[in-house]
Amino acid sequence: MKFALISSCLIGLNTKYDGTNNLRSEIVERLKKEYILIPVCPEQLGGLPTPRNPCEIKDGRVFDIQGRDLTDNFYRGAIETLKVARFFGADIAFLKSKSPSCGFGKVYDGSFSKKLVDGIGITAKILGENGIEIVCID
Repeated sequence: MKFALISSCLIGLNTKYDGTNNLRSEIVERLKKEYILIPVCPEQLGGLPTPRNPCEIKDGRVFDIQGRDLTDNFYRGAIETLKVARFFGADIAFLKSKSPSCGFGKVYDGSFSKKLVDGIGITAKILGENGIEIVCID
């Protein structure tokens, strides 16, 4: 069986910014039949607490709702997530859509108004640049 990364919030771990999760049990149960799932939360791996302020990408940087630039934390978490993928030999990652870390295709626009724009989260970008297939789960 192959290894795959998965956003930890999708398996029910309370790692989402507000201390809750995005459990997708039906999808996770299906994936468990094909992969050994390795849960990761890039934001925690980057040193951010849970709960934490919501964050969005604006002009290539990541800011929280109070205007603090947390881009370095997001890149640190992305690099740590890449290390986990390499350690396990994972070549696919199932990531939470719209997230400033894990989003792929659409992310929030940085206005904190729930408006989506074309874009990619920091971790999804780093993993993709290193040959890991990204599958977003809403």
